[in-house]
Amino acid sequence: MPQVDPELFDPGQFQAELALKSSPIAAFKKALRRAREVLDARFREGRDIRRLIEDRAWFVDQILALAWNRFDWSEDADIALIAVGGYGRGELHPCSDIDLLILMDGADHEVFRDSIEGFLTLLWDIGLEVGQSVRSLAECAEEAQADLTVITNLMESRIIAGPEHLRQRMQEVSSPLQMWPSRAFFLAKRAEQKARHARYNDTEYNLEPNVKGSPGGLRDIQTILWIARRQFGTLNLHAMVDQGFLLESEYTLLAESQEFLWKVRYALHMLAGRAEDRLLFDLQRQIAGLLGYEDSNVKLAVERFMQKYYRVVMGIAELTELVFQHFEEVILAGDAAGRVEPLNERFQVRDGYLEVTRGSVFEEAPSALLEIFVLLARHPEIKGVRADTIRLLRDHRYLIDDAFRRDPHNTGLFIELFKSSQGIHRNLRRMNRYGILGRYLPEFGHIVGQMQHDLFHIYTVDAHTLHLIKHLRKLFWPELAEKYPLASKLIEKLPKPELVYLAGLYHDIGKGRGGDHSDLGAADALAFCQRHQLPGWDTQLIVWLVRNHLLMSTTAQRKDLSDPQVIFDFAQKVRDQTYLDYLYVLTVADINATNPTLWNSWRASLLRQLYTETKHALRRGLEHPVGREEQILQTQNAALDILVRSGTDPDDAEQLWSQLGDDYFLRHTSSDIAWHTEAILQHPDSAGPLVLIKETTQREFEGATQIFIYAPDQHDFFAVTVAAMDQLNLSIHDARIITSTSQFTLDTYIVLDADGGSIGENPMRIQEIRGGLVEALRNPADYPTIIQRRVPRQLKHFAFAPQVTIHNDALRPVTILEIIAPDRPGLLARIGKIFLDFDLSLQNAKIATLGERVEDVFFVTDAHHQPLSDPELCARLQLAIVEQLADGDSHIQPSRISI
Repeated sequence: MPQVDPELFDPGQFQAELALKSSPIAAFKKALRRAREVLDARFREGRDIRRLIEDRAWFVDQILALAWNRFDWSEDADIALIAVGGYGRGELHPCSDIDLLILMDGADHEVFRDSIEGFLTLLWDIGLEVGQSVRSLAECAEEAQADLTVITNLMESRIIAGPEHLRQRMQEVSSPLQMWPSRAFFLAKRAEQKARHARYNDTEYNLEPNVKGSPGGLRDIQTILWIARRQFGTLNLHAMVDQGFLLESEYTLLAESQEFLWKVRYALHMLAGRAEDRLLFDLQRQIAGLLGYEDSNVKLAVERFMQKYYRVVMGIAELTELVFQHFEEVILAGDAAGRVEPLNERFQVRDGYLEVTRGSVFEEAPSALLEIFVLLARHPEIKGVRADTIRLLRDHRYLIDDAFRRDPHNTGLFIELFKSSQGIHRNLRRMNRYGILGRYLPEFGHIVGQMQHDLFHIYTVDAHTLHLIKHLRKLFWPELAEKYPLASKLIEKLPKPELVYLAGLYHDIGKGRGGDHSDLGAADALAFCQRHQLPGWDTQLIVWLVRNHLLMSTTAQRKDLSDPQVIFDFAQKVRDQTYLDYLYVLTVADINATNPTLWNSWRASLLRQLYTETKHALRRGLEHPVGREEQILQTQNAALDILVRSGTDPDDAEQLWSQLGDDYFLRHTSSDIAWHTEAILQHPDSAGPLVLIKETTQREFEGATQIFIYAPDQHDFFAVTVAAMDQLNLSIHDARIITSTSQFTLDTYIVLDADGGSIGENPMRIQEIRGGLVEALRNPADYPTIIQRRVPRQLKHFAFAPQVTIHNDALRPVTILEIIAPDRPGLLARIGKIFLDFDLSLQNAKIATLGERVEDVFFVTDAHHQPLSDPELCARLQLAIVEQLADGDSHIQPSRISI
C-alpha cells in the first residue's frame, strides 16, 4: 500500500477543510467523492487493478482513523478499530462493504457506548457502507468457536486505530489452531463451497454470473487461501507454490485470472454505483467496452468479453478442483500410504482415486490421455482423478496433435467412450474441464466459453452441448419416463445410441463462425466420422442429424400441423422411420438443454403430434399421401363414436358440423371435437359466448391449458379476446381461429399464466378466466384496455428492431404475416389492435416465444375474406407493427413484402 498519495488523499488539505466547517460531514463526503473520482479515472486509464483496490483500502484506512480520532477513547483505553474480512486483507472494491471489528479487552461495552455510537453514526452520515461488530476478546473466541464465517473473517485482520497488542491477543484466542482442527475446517469449507455452488446451479455458465460467488469466482480463490492459511499459516497465493500445491505456471494463471475478475468486479461496482457482483446484461456491454473489447464481423464485443470471462472462470474452477484434491489427500488422508489397486500397467486406484503408475506414462503412451477417461467410464465406482495425475494431464496436453488425432488407437478410444454403458457425460465434462476435449477436437475448442447473447440459450455453446448429451442419457432413467414418455421409449429402441450422442456433440459446433451453423457443423461432423472410420450408414445419419437438428422443432412450432401438406413435406425430408426416431430424441434433448423452461406439455404435444403424423405418413408410403378429405373423415368418425357413446344424437352433431368447414376438423383432435360439439349443442345461442376451459392433468411439468370459445363472429373478436387474456395475466402459446358458415367463431387458445406457470386445476382461477372472457366478449364495443406492464429488466436489454414479413400463400387464399420481435407484455394484444385498425380478419396463428424474442405467424385476410392485394396497405401495416412493437427504441429493419 502507498505510504502517501496526495492526489488520492491530502491529510493537510483535509484538516484545513475540517477547520472551515461547523460539521465534519461535508469535508468527509468531499474526500470520499474526490477519492472515487481519482480511482475511477485511474481504472479507465488502465492502471494496475491490484494497486487500485489496495489504494482504496489505504484511503479508507486514513478516513476511518481520522473519524475514530474525533472521539475520546483515552490514551490507555483497551479498545481498537480493526479491519476484517476482505478489507482486512487490504483489498477494497468501489462499493464493497467495509468490515470492521470494534474490539475491547473487557466485556463492559457501556464504558465506550457513546463514543462507539457517535463513531458509527458519523460513518453512516458520510455515506460509508460498513459492516461492524462490537465484541470483547472473550466474545470473539466464543463466536469464532461457534461460527465458521466469523473465524474466517477474523483470520484476515489489520489494525486501523488503537493498540496492536489487542488485535494480536484476539488472533491468539480465536486462532483456528485453538478451536477448528484442520480436518474439521477443511470439511466445513468444502461443504460451504458446495452449498454456494449449488445456489448457482453448479455451473460457471450462468447468463448473469456472480463474479464473487459463482463457481470459478473470486470466492473460490479465497476459499483455497483460507484453507491454506489454516493448514500452513499463510494467506499468500504464491506461498502455495512453495508448499507444492501449485506450479509456478499455475500460480501465474490463477493470479492473472484473479486480476481479470477484479477488473470486472471494479467495473461492475463503478457502473452500478452499488455493491453489485452479478454480471448483469445491462452492464455486460459497457464493461466489454471499458475493458477494450470491440465488435468484429463474427462476434459482438460483449460476446468476446463474456467468452473470455467464461474461459477464465473455467480455468479457475479447474485449478481449484486440483488444489482441493491436493488438500483432501494431505489433510484427510494424512500420512497414510493408502490402498492401491492396479488397473493396468499405466493406471491404478489409490483410496478410490485414479492415478498413473509413474510420472512418465503420458510421454511413453500418449494414448493414455484418452484411455484415462475410458477407464473412468468403465469403473464408475472410481471417485475421480488424483491431483498429481490431473496436473500431468494438463502438462501433457501438448502431445495431442494432428498425428495423435489420426491414430486409429486414439480414435477407437474416443468412440469407445461414447459406447460406454454409463459415465459418458461425466467424463466428457472432465475432458472439457481438463482441456483435453478441446485439444482433441479443435472445432470444439472454438466454442468453449462461447456465449449466445440472448435469453433463449441460458448456457454457453460448450455447456449446452454437454447438457444435451446429459439429457439424452437421462432419458434412460425410469423416473423420467412419465415426463418424456415417447422419448424414453424411443431411445431404448435406437440401434446405436452412440450416434445420437455424437450428433449432439456436433449439432452446434459451427456457431460463432458466421454462416449457417447447421451446415458448418455437418461439414465438421463428416470430417470427424471419416477420421474415426465410422461406417457409411452411421456417417450419413450423424451428418443428417447435425444438418437438420432444428427441422423438427421449427416445423412443430411454426407450421400448421393440421395441414397434411406440412406433414408430407416433413416426411419427405426425413424419409425413414429410424431417422425420425433419432431426430425426435435429439430434438427433445436439445430443447431441454437449451433452456429447461421451454419444455411444457404444449410443446411436447406439438412434437408428439408431428412425430405421430409423420410416422403414419411413412408407414403409408410417401407415394400415397393422405388427402384432406380422408383425414377429415377419419377425425369425424372417431369424434362421432365418442359422442354416440356419451348419448349425443349423431344427426345433431352432423348438422352442426356441416356449418364448421374443413379447417376445423383438420386443426382439432377427435376428442376435442367431441368435447366442443357436446357443449355447443347444450348451449343456447342466446346465452352469450361459450367459454370452455380444459383443466390440464400434467401439472408436474407445467401443462398448458386449452381455452375454447364459441360465439357469434365479430370483426374485432381476436383483438378483444387477446386484450382480455392480457388483462387476465395469461400468456398465449397458440391460437386456432375458425369461422363457421353460420358466422360463428370457434377459437382455441393454448395458454399458461404470464409467468410461465400452469393454471392447473385451480377452480377459482378457472372461474376468473371464464368470467372475464365472457364479460369482455359479451360487450365487444367496450374494448379492453391493453395493460402497459413494465418490461422486465432482462427483456429491456435485448431490444432489437422488429422484423415483419408479408406474403400471400401460394396454396390457400390467405396472407401470411410473420413477425420476429422482442417479447413484451401485451404484445399479442397490441397486434390484435392493429388488425382491428386495419380491418383484417385473422384465420389462424402460430405463436412461438423463444427466450427474449417471439416468432409469430398470422394467417390473415381482408374484411371480405380475401388475401391482401394492395402493396401500399401492406407497407402501412408493416410500418404500424414495427412502430408499435419497437416502442421507439430501434431503427426499422428492412422487411419483405411479396403480394
